Amino acid sequence: MMAASLLRRDKKATATHLKAELNQADNSSGLRQLHELLDTVLNPEKPAADTEALDWCKCLIAGGEGFEEFCRTVRSYDNATLCGLVWTANFVAYRCRTCGISPCMSLCAECFNNGEHAGHDFNMFRSQAGGACDCGDSNVMRESGFCFRHRLRTGENVPTIPRDLLLMSEMVLPRFILCIIQYLRDGYTEPDGSSERDLQKVLQQLEPQISFLEELTKMGGAMRTVLTKILTNQQTFKELSMGQEDNLYAKKNYDKYLSALKNSGLVSVEEKTQGATADAVAGAEGGAGAMSLLGGSVPGSPNESSKDEDQDAGLSVGQRKRVKLSSSTKDLCIIESLKHKCFLEELLFWTIKYEFPQKMVTFLLNMLPDQDYKITFTKTFVQHYAFIMKTLMKSHESDTMSNRIVHISVQLFSNEELARHVTEECQLLDIMVTVLLYMMESCLIKSELQDDENNRHVVVNCSEALLKNNTYWPLVSDFINILSHQSVAKKFLEDHSLLMLWMSFVSFFQGMNLNKRELNEHVEFESQTYYAAFAAELEACAQPMWGLLTHCKVKDTQEYTKTVVRYCLETLQIWFDAIGFIDEPTPNQVTFHLPLHRYYAMFLSKAVKCQGLDLDSLLPDQEMLMKIMVHPLQIQACLSEIHSNMWVRNGLQIKGQAMTYVQSHFCNSMIDPDIYLLQVCASRLDPDYFISSVFERFKVVDLLTMASQHQNAVLDSEQERPMLEGALTFLVILTSLRIHLGMSDDEILRSEMVSQLCMNDRTHSALLDLIPENPNPKSGNVSGACSFEEMLSAVADFKAPVFEPGGSMQQGMYTPKAEVWEKEFDPIMVVLRTVYRRDVQSAMDRYAAFLKQSGIHTGNPWPPYKERTPLHPCYKGLIRLLHCKTLHIVIFTLLYKIWMDHQNMSEHVLCMVLYLIELGLDNQVQDIKPDEEPCIEEHCHDSWFPGTNLLSNLHHVINFVRVRVPETAPEVKKEAPPSTSSEASSYGQNVREAQVFSLVAERRRKFQEIINRSNTEAAQVVRPKSSSTRWVPPGTPPQLVTEILEIRESMLSLLIKLHQKLSSRQNSLSASWLEDMDTSRHAHGDGITAIERILTKAATRSCQIKRSIQDICGKVYPPVPPKKNSPTDKKTMDKEERRQRARERQQKLLAEFASRQKSFMETAMDVEIPDAEAAMDLGPTEVLESEVLYDCVICGQSGPSTEDRPTGLVVLLQASSVLGHQCKSKDAKKLPTSDEEHIYPSDTCGVAHDVRLTLMQRFFKDSSCLQSVSIGWDGGVYVQTCGHTLHIDCHKSYMESLRNDQVLQGFSVDKGEFTCPLCRQFANSVLPCRPGRGTEAGAWHTPTNKKTCVLVKEVEELQERIGVFPTESNLSKEMELVIKDIKNTTQKKYMDYGKNPGSPDNDFLFMYSVARTNLELELVHRGGNLCSGGASAAAKRSCLNQLFHVLAMHMRLYSIDSAYNPWTKLTQIAQNRQEDGFEEERPEVPMLFRDVPSLLIIFILTMPQPLRKEHFTCVVKMLYNLQFTQALAALSTQFSAEERKAWSLSGALKRKAANGDKTFDALLSHVIMELSEDKCVYSMNSEETPMLSSSVWSPQSIEFSLQQFCLPFLRLSCLLQHHLYGDNLPGCPEEEEFASLATCLGLYPTQPSNSVHSASCLEWPVGVFDLMTQWCSEVTGLSQMQAEQSLTLLVQDPKWAAPRLLQLPDNYNVIFQYYHRKACTVCKKVPKDPALCLVCGAFVCLKGVCCKQQGVCECVLHSQHCGAATGIFLLINASVIIIIRGHRFCLWGSVYLDAHGEEDRDLRRGKPLFLCEERYRVLEQQWVSHTFDHINKRWGPHYNGL
Repeated sequence: MMAASLLRRDKKATATHLKAELNQADNSSGLRQLHELLDTVLNPEKPAADTEALDWCKCLIAGGEGFEEFCRTVRSYDNATLCGLVWTANFVAYRCRTCGISPCMSLCAECFNNGEHAGHDFNMFRSQAGGACDCGDSNVMRESGFCFRHRLRTGENVPTIPRDLLLMSEMVLPRFILCIIQYLRDGYTEPDGSSERDLQKVLQQLEPQISFLEELTKMGGAMRTVLTKILTNQQTFKELSMGQEDNLYAKKNYDKYLSALKNSGLVSVEEKTQGATADAVAGAEGGAGAMSLLGGSVPGSPNESSKDEDQDAGLSVGQRKRVKLSSSTKDLCIIESLKHKCFLEELLFWTIKYEFPQKMVTFLLNMLPDQDYKITFTKTFVQHYAFIMKTLMKSHESDTMSNRIVHISVQLFSNEELARHVTEECQLLDIMVTVLLYMMESCLIKSELQDDENNRHVVVNCSEALLKNNTYWPLVSDFINILSHQSVAKKFLEDHSLLMLWMSFVSFFQGMNLNKRELNEHVEFESQTYYAAFAAELEACAQPMWGLLTHCKVKDTQEYTKTVVRYCLETLQIWFDAIGFIDEPTPNQVTFHLPLHRYYAMFLSKAVKCQGLDLDSLLPDQEMLMKIMVHPLQIQACLSEIHSNMWVRNGLQIKGQAMTYVQSHFCNSMIDPDIYLLQVCASRLDPDYFISSVFERFKVVDLLTMASQHQNAVLDSEQERPMLEGALTFLVILTSLRIHLGMSDDEILRSEMVSQLCMNDRTHSALLDLIPENPNPKSGNVSGACSFEEMLSAVADFKAPVFEPGGSMQQGMYTPKAEVWEKEFDPIMVVLRTVYRRDVQSAMDRYAAFLKQSGIHTGNPWPPYKERTPLHPCYKGLIRLLHCKTLHIVIFTLLYKIWMDHQNMSEHVLCMVLYLIELGLDNQVQDIKPDEEPCIEEHCHDSWFPGTNLLSNLHHVINFVRVRVPETAPEVKKEAPPSTSSEASSYGQNVREAQVFSLVAERRRKFQEIINRSNTEAAQVVRPKSSSTRWVPPGTPPQLVTEILEIRESMLSLLIKLHQKLSSRQNSLSASWLEDMDTSRHAHGDGITAIERILTKAATRSCQIKRSIQDICGKVYPPVPPKKNSPTDKKTMDKEERRQRARERQQKLLAEFASRQKSFMETAMDVEIPDAEAAMDLGPTEVLESEVLYDCVICGQSGPSTEDRPTGLVVLLQASSVLGHQCKSKDAKKLPTSDEEHIYPSDTCGVAHDVRLTLMQRFFKDSSCLQSVSIGWDGGVYVQTCGHTLHIDCHKSYMESLRNDQVLQGFSVDKGEFTCPLCRQFANSVLPCRPGRGTEAGAWHTPTNKKTCVLVKEVEELQERIGVFPTESNLSKEMELVIKDIKNTTQKKYMDYGKNPGSPDNDFLFMYSVARTNLELELVHRGGNLCSGGASAAAKRSCLNQLFHVLAMHMRLYSIDSAYNPWTKLTQIAQNRQEDGFEEERPEVPMLFRDVPSLLIIFILTMPQPLRKEHFTCVVKMLYNLQFTQALAALSTQFSAEERKAWSLSGALKRKAANGDKTFDALLSHVIMELSEDKCVYSMNSEETPMLSSSVWSPQSIEFSLQQFCLPFLRLSCLLQHHLYGDNLPGCPEEEEFASLATCLGLYPTQPSNSVHSASCLEWPVGVFDLMTQWCSEVTGLSQMQAEQSLTLLVQDPKWAAPRLLQLPDNYNVIFQYYHRKACTVCKKVPKDPALCLVCGAFVCLKGVCCKQQGVCECVLHSQHCGAATGIFLLINASVIIIIRGHRFCLWGSVYLDAHGEEDRDLRRGKPLFLCEERYRVLEQQWVSHTFDHINKRWGPHYNGL
């Protein structure tokens, strides 16, 4: 009842009343009233969209005052010391590694800019998943990095809060939150296909309520405290959540909640481990769940379970098929587990159910600055953790959901204290590992590795969505995050049962994504699962491993390492048993994923390197080592097979795997541990066994025979060589790589860096990316370690970014220093680290170039040999590999084969063999013990070499060898043994002692030996016999027979003979060469140098070898092949000769090619432009006869252009507004970067001309206006050519062929676009060349002595001739077409300026303006003046001459009515016409208002061509008079009234003087007098005088002003004269420009001695003063114009500065911060892709649908409006510039570079960027010169979508 009355009252009054009631001591009535009111207002049965409830809440909370006011009051009590600003995806934030403690630390822009981070290692980044600002949180970042707001501990000085301020909030909010929860319960339906939208609907309706909660959190600490109390108070929850007994709605509502709990599987036992809260997981049932999940024995309860039981709990892991969780027992105690005890818990539950709506997430995170809330929320989150992950797995939007989960978890788990707290209290680690296991359980399949049928191992299936979509990453990233805290990691490493669980988790990935080699067909479907597999191993296995390893760095942590190693070995043993592995891997199978091996390897390495543990104590027995080595070795062999194209039938993806395995992000977690593990095995196993295993795995055993022919059962012959090279290279890497065997971290970093820089010059960011993160993290401050930057400056030089003339942009690069090439280049490291084989070649080429340049070696160098870091004592056993007989036999055999030129040998094989010998010489075994036990069997190897030491074996001579060869081989002896008895006997004896060599047999024997030694049971295993007794299918190659070869060589003698062979001289080494050896030059060179180096090393280490070398060199003899003299002999002899000849042939060809190319370049670059230059070079006599000849670049014929078959110039027509953007001031306008700055476009040239024309059209006759100005400042048509010509009919057929050729790049043939067939420059039209002579011939040039008045008359007559319509011919048709093209080039609005569009006058204006535009632009390209003279670069490409003729022909169709011909007004005093008929018509434009250059162009174009030069000069002279008078008039308006008076008086005196008409004084005074007739001209500036006449005018300054005023006209006339008559332009210093131009134009008779006065160039056809009076009276006679307007028209200022792009700020951040959050002026939204026009500063939405007009997006629209279809835009979010040109666009690059001179496209790295002035100048240059189309290559159509 009361509630109803309250509801009727005004909300504010009610609130005030209730607040007063509640503030009394006895507030029971107030409470009652409030609750009744709330029951009505917050009735969840009302639709949520009804905002009435919200308004009530706001009013009640504010307690009667305005809500805004209330917010401000509460904020003033804010005591938070943390920023805690929460952001969502795509927000721009900062990360400073210098200040961060946790790697996840991030700051909002405001805190970052207010902190001091100068010189720190920071970057800006776009948030992927959202985040929160950590400023003020000392757990995550150092306090020195806090911003000034959060540095002050604000908490201390905040006044305490008045109790009644938040009283109402405490009462109302619990009900409000309950109301939200009830809506959520109500709206929830279990998702199936349709209901997902329903969930979205519910959320949309709740939007205002949740936003209100968010607003509350932003009121600061005081309000957050209240909210925390409400959210975490269990009592309130109990009272409200279930509703009162009598409230039916509440009851139903609560049931819905319970059923949702049930359906979430938080009730059935199957999910028990999932939903269990902390205590239940630890409790017995929970434990049972976790263990049954792993199929282990389950102890009764955790207290009884001892560690030992836990350890065998995991043993049965291998026995599972696809395991599903058991759901046999049900027990109800689990319901208790997720009994929510407070609002917060239930809110989180619904947040999860609704799949993390963004607003809810933001609300929950906004509360985090409150400490109590943070702890409770973290616990709640951990309780629900399992449930969250389950929901994630089922979700359809797993990507979005993942981001939101990580958004929350990263805030909670980055804080070490919190993470430790929940690990201890809520078993966070157990939950995470269990959930991870549970997740992977869902996608296990049977492994097919090794023994297909009996394999009991299960692996994850990489094609399941869970792995393919990376659904597991939120979990894994949380896990990695908490393992980064030492205290948590230690807990993990101490908990043995957890470790065991973890190992079984890792074993799910062991052997995943198995590849089986396709032997017959190519696979039909190439699966791309390998991405998923590599990502999973890196993220789920390797990264946690690196995390754990960072905590195992010191002696105290030895125990941890021992434990992990123990569990690794146990799990490996289980794995070997499960896959049924005995001793041989199954052929043709490979998996790149062996995470267990890698865990074992990395922990071993750490143990030895950092913890001083003894390696042997961590190693298993020999048999286990033999097993462990098999799979990593299999991978190395397969890498070689893949590169030898043996796996091609598996498709490209197998190559992808091989590349990913060694790629920089993976190598330190994959190939490095594998190689290290093999090194460990090699150092502990029998070397002979190891070496023979390697050759057997690489399948080259059959190749290692002395015989010249052999059969290989497993390889095709073209695969033998790459496989042999692979095996030898692998051995070299194995014996020389020291990454884990003794190198310090700094040395590793250095060698990684050097190897990357040697392959290619690198940018800084590429290097950072290419160098593996561990062991050298590039982020954070690692104490004591040498930093990346220091190391970089030690090994590399910086090459600043340069610009190639072609315009391609280079980035700043680092290149190796010379001493690095000389001393540190390590080809072995390069081979190990190259993803593409071509990089190895690239490194070698660069090395060769360096040697050549520094004069060390000119030929083709071999990879240099590099000294190695000494081995760590633990790994000394590795050296035994180099000193074992098996290797020596292989080396001997290969040296022999290379010397004998057997097939499949290569330089690379020899190189690697020599490398191995050299490694052996450098690494001697210290203690050579005799074999432990004599073996009964006869060792077949012992007879080859006496011992194992390489030094002693080098000179051991081997006489005879027994080989198995095919019967057809040349070695098979056909004749009887030698006849003489002595020889016969010795031969017989040799047969007995001939050496036999079988790698396989030897390996089997060793294997058996090891097995017998290590355990006895293994003897029962029957091993298959070796494959020597092979079944021979029919039709096989010939039988093998045994033959005995006579060798009589030692390794030494073979080396010396190879030296002869390489240097192709018989006695390349004299007997005494050792003595005069210079060892220093041995470091670099080819094979010869390498052999010499080895011999020298061997000789210095042993006198015996020295003697042997001298002996052998003494009796040098040529090689004798084992067969009678035969063609092969000849072969070896001729080989060299043949090579030599081939080389010569090649050289000849190359030279010929080069000369052809050169001549082509010359013609291409220098095609004579049919223009002035062509004719000028010939004597005047020849000129007359010769017509200009043109070469057609399509058909190649040369000939004149004729009426029937015209030739044309290839041209590009483009509309241009460059001229329109000229301003008065020389400085570019600044780009605004704050709201105060603006750009005003009104002062540009285009605007000024527009205003002028509009003003004229208001007062004067339209046809006359249209001849008094030029248009084309904006949207004028610019014509440029590459200078090549073609027949127009050839061009048409060329266009046809282009049209039929569909593969077009970036241009549209339908629009007439093409590329020049010769130079490929972009073009879109052909400009016909006029038949006849190139330029006006001699007769037209001859200087004239006619009087001016005669010439004036002649000109008038010429103008009178009506334009003759040209005869219809091909040429005239083409000319018409070109005119059409020109008109189509620009938009309609840039052509129609007349009152009636399309009128001849309008056309006329457009035509002559085209000529004007092109002349003006050429001036701009010449730097705005003609001081440089000569033909500029622009002139070479100029086609003005042709253009003029085309325009002239077109314009002569319009005749000028003689009555209005401006020429008469220029040269005659008009008779007073009868004025009766003209009353109603508007007057014509007065001469003083007309634009003189326009008149010049009109006259020239309308007179018959060719025009005599004398007439041209006459026209120029007459127009100069007008221009000079305009100058005087304009100048006079700037005087003050007194100055005017003074000048007019002084001038009046001079009028009478003889040369009165040639001094400016007299003329000036006349103009002033005339113009003063009309009061209005000068009246305007009387009030502004003080401002204008601050300077006093002297004669000098007046002369200067007049010259400046006339110069633009003179420049244009000169240029025109240059193009029409081919006159050279004189060069001169700037101050003499006026004089030299005047002379050149013939205004001034002789070369002036003193400086020319502007007035002295005048030449008047009639009385000067009369003419002037007439011109002035036209102005003064204007009745209807106001003074202001006539003044504007009178003072035309022809001076414009060169066009400039906007001036940009130095630091990109200034632009970014202002514009990336700025709202668009059109749609008022913040654009997703904002862009800036660099010409005018307009801010536009790129690709924004919001600002589309008629299907055209805003950038394209703006480019049409601002640049006549050329736009230059800076993309704010990407820092790059795009160019829009017509219908195409291209990415130009960036003008902002970082400190290392590289671009940062899309701001991915977020490093500070600075303006690169050179690049910006290049951009501006291309804009002004209209060369975007030619210089930028990658154009594409934009379809109006930008």
